[in-house]
Amino acid sequence: MKVTGPSGPASTSGSRSARSASGFSVPQVAGTAPASAPTASASASAVSDLSALMALQGVDSPTERRRRAVRRGGGLLDRLDELKIALLSGETGEGALDRLARNLREERQDDSDPALNGLLDQIDLRAAVELAKAEVRRTAP
Repeated sequence: MKVTGPSGPASTSGSRSARSASGFSVPQVAGTAPASAPTASASASAVSDLSALMALQGVDSPTERRRRAVRRGGGLLDRLDELKIALLSGETGEGALDRLARNLREERQDDSDPALNGLLDQIDLRAAVELAKAEVRRTAP
């Protein structure tokens, strides 16, 4: 059997294919009747193949986890800069505070590098301190 392009697999011999309503074709040997329904073992293997594929897509590589952690830390630093600029210009910075709180609530995956984890801990702490200071300013008379 060889794949000839977008039309799907084609057999090199002169066998014909039975086409179902879904557009999939099943190669058949000449002289056999088309199958009326798939067998239970074929459908069970298709489900297990699909679940294996989904499981593989959910696995993150260490590089991807590190990239996400660095992106989250960079986003928090950007929000802290927005807050600093808003406060220096005399604004309350409510929008920047909301974005900072939203970014801080995002799930953080720990990396295997202790130096990176320490740096991300410091960024998280600084963001939490700024949110606490803003809360004190809101409740002060």
